[in-house]
Amino acid sequence: MSLFGSSSGFGSGGTGVFGSTTTDSHNPMKDVEVTSPPDDSISCLAFSPPPMPGNFLIGGSWANDVRCWEVQDNGQTVPKAQQMHTGPVLDVCWSDDGSKVFTASCDKTAKMWDLNSNQAMQIAQHEGPIRTIHWIKAPNYSCVMTGSWDKTLKFWDTRSSNPMMSLQMPERCYCADVVYPMAVVATAERGLIVYQLENQPSEFRRIDSPLKHQHRCVAIFKDKQNKPTGFALGSIEGRVAIHYINPPNPAKDNFTFKCHRSNGTNTATPQDIYAVNAIAFHPVHGTLATVGSDGRFSFWDKDARTKLKTSEQLDQPITACCFNHNGNIFAYSSSYDWSKGHEYYNPQKKNYIFLRNAAEELKPRNKK
Repeated sequence: MSLFGSSSGFGSGGTGVFGSTTTDSHNPMKDVEVTSPPDDSISCLAFSPPPMPGNFLIGGSWANDVRCWEVQDNGQTVPKAQQMHTGPVLDVCWSDDGSKVFTASCDKTAKMWDLNSNQAMQIAQHEGPIRTIHWIKAPNYSCVMTGSWDKTLKFWDTRSSNPMMSLQMPERCYCADVVYPMAVVATAERGLIVYQLENQPSEFRRIDSPLKHQHRCVAIFKDKQNKPTGFALGSIEGRVAIHYINPPNPAKDNFTFKCHRSNGTNTATPQDIYAVNAIAFHPVHGTLATVGSDGRFSFWDKDARTKLKTSEQLDQPITACCFNHNGNIFAYSSSYDWSKGHEYYNPQKKNYIFLRNAAEELKPRNKK
């Protein structure tokens, strides 16, 4: 094994010194490949929180499994453990102390995985697949929030088989994010609900969607005082909305931008428009990454309203992404997302998770 897992940079099966690197479209950015990636499409990624020494990455997949890797400082990844559901895993998150991982599945259950004992136990149940899972750490309570296609948002204290609270939503939960004391949930039929989590969770505001197409991903951003102040919402129509909860000037401060599209400048050919599959904010700089069905990731500065970087195109969609706790590592997964239907599915194609050094590329543009 070479330093960065199994890809030595000379390609595999290529002839000559440089092998097949020129045609190596599965990793055009030459990023570090995580060893032993899942055997089916990767749905979610999450890095361990700051209290934990080192960096551990969790990934969930449509092969019904959740895997944990240790990411060492030299870039090597060591598979540590794995747990199974009986249906595809759609979301994962960590407890704030890093001792536990929570997993949400199409099997209509959520589990709590104790990494020290490597035991997983069911902590939640819904009538439909569970699409989102988040740990909430409030001064007076801790719980797990699950959002389901059964149109409910439930809160669990992990010790009881009954939820502490269940909130009805107008539609199926498609994506959610939590930064205490705020939660935001985006649903089918372009629903958008903000919740406040102080004392106990309650609905704060329903928002008319700034996007005209189906919601796919959402991420909360913070202000200079480290308080959640708004969110970025991505749709299947190659567009992201930046939306502040209480902006001084809503018409000016809230905006949308196009991304994950091709043939942008050539008006003779129709534009290819792809879904925005995930959004992640850099924990230090507050800049953001988007990944899409076009097989590219892009880095953006929302305050300067500029693009910082776009990757080369991978030969598969990028399905998930996340930053580690100090923002030095950007992880992204390459898998088929079924955006072009079954006829484009190739079971021979492998799934990959890549790691990139994100310290420099996500620094904001210098203010004029």
